[in-house]
Amino acid sequence: MSDRKQFLTVMVVAALFVGWLGWRGFEVISLNHSLKADAVVADYPYQHRVLRVEGNTAIMSSLRSHNISTRQALTTIFPSMQNLGDNHRDWQRAERELAQVQARAGDIILNAGGINRIRWELDENWYHLSHMQARQDSRR
Repeated sequence: MSDRKQFLTVMVVAALFVGWLGWRGFEVISLNHSLKADAVVADYPYQHRVLRVEGNTAIMSSLRSHNISTRQALTTIFPSMQNLGDNHRDWQRAERELAQVQARAGDIILNAGGINRIRWELDENWYHLSHMQARQDSRR
């Protein structure tokens, strides 16, 4: 094969790869736009979002995981709730609201088309930024 044909082959493969990456990026942006267009999801203090798409699975950010309790997630969003007892009705309301908003965010993505499954992933970056902001606020 001539150098010219090899070069063209490499360029076509590279263009296809870049196009595929661009499409995946566009898909994530489009799905996140769908989340921002929903008033309930958009108005919640934590913004659930699609981090990436793997096949027909959307990997979405979450405040909860096996290592992070709902209480820890909620006190990060609502620091004023730290001193409330576990049975306080504000805790129950906040837990219910977080679960409803996360479920709604998942449903929006599942209904957007092309996505058949959601996998939730802890948003470690959000926690890191929240803790940094809290430290900065406490120094003021």
